[in-house]
Amino acid sequence: MIAPYKTRIVTAPQPGGPDALRLEEITLAPPGHGEILIRVAAAGVNRPDVIERMGFYPPPPGAPKGLGLEVSGTVLAIGGGVSGFDIGQRVCALVAGGGYGDIARAPAGSVLPVPDGVDLVAAAGLPETVFTVWTNVFEAGALKPGERFLVHGGSSGIGTTAIQMSKAHGAVVMATAGSADKCETCRLLGADFVFNYREDDWVEGVKDAGGTDVILDMVGGDYVAKNLAVLNRFGRLVQIAFLKGSRVEIDLMGLMLKRQTITGSTLRARSDEEKAALAAAVRSHVWPWVEAGRVRPLIDTRFALADVAKAHERMDSMAHAGKILLVP
Repeated sequence: MIAPYKTRIVTAPQPGGPDALRLEEITLAPPGHGEILIRVAAAGVNRPDVIERMGFYPPPPGAPKGLGLEVSGTVLAIGGGVSGFDIGQRVCALVAGGGYGDIARAPAGSVLPVPDGVDLVAAAGLPETVFTVWTNVFEAGALKPGERFLVHGGSSGIGTTAIQMSKAHGAVVMATAGSADKCETCRLLGADFVFNYREDDWVEGVKDAGGTDVILDMVGGDYVAKNLAVLNRFGRLVQIAFLKGSRVEIDLMGLMLKRQTITGSTLRARSDEEKAALAAAVRSHVWPWVEAGRVRPLIDTRFALADVAKAHERMDSMAHAGKILLVP
């Protein structure tokens, strides 16, 4: 392809539901210093995309136009100052925007080779979830082999990845999910204890199972106090989303007595340097698990890029288990 590069992107000119999404064609400049252009094989659909579509998650300054935070594909063009990549190489990447399209722009530090044995399209389900789990569970949460780990929303893209990564690390794994089928998915991925939050008292279940040392929570709301109740001494609660709201009222006495920690983070707004360091850690620690078959992207459904509204409807329904992908 001769520059300038033409690509389709997905935008939400007016905040709203899935029908607010629009396909646009734009022109991309050649890759700048430290950048790579990727011919997209697939893009992952993530909860932050939904929040952006609704008008509540503006992109950081300088982010490429359009929705989409992770892609897989092949290297199309390489900017100055970039080494270690070849044209046509199979890669996957974390991007700050514009992943829903034919071509994506990525900082080279956030681009990784597709692990051996992983299908190129399925690889689009790796970056956002693996980066998120590594930085929150293993860095902020400092999960150690033999400790007990609980993830809420165990059948989500983040949840299915967290179960596999924590199990590969040697943790005792617990998960909550909202149906019998989703609970079974969590068990098949390696969870030792699974609780149907629509039918079970997961707080009592976790306590009966010995409590937990690290929790990855995307729910918030009344779950925060419940999480602290099941955390053991020196336990760490890591908050990455708030499906039930970010404003909570809790009694901190238990946290003080058990010397617990509450922390959290976002990923998209981090600097290119921070993301590059995270990518290096993922390549060193997680890619061997992936290549050994101990961690794999679980793909729920694939949609054509033109059917992006249907993909978001699937995400909104919360009926999915694993990743939803868009294929140009």
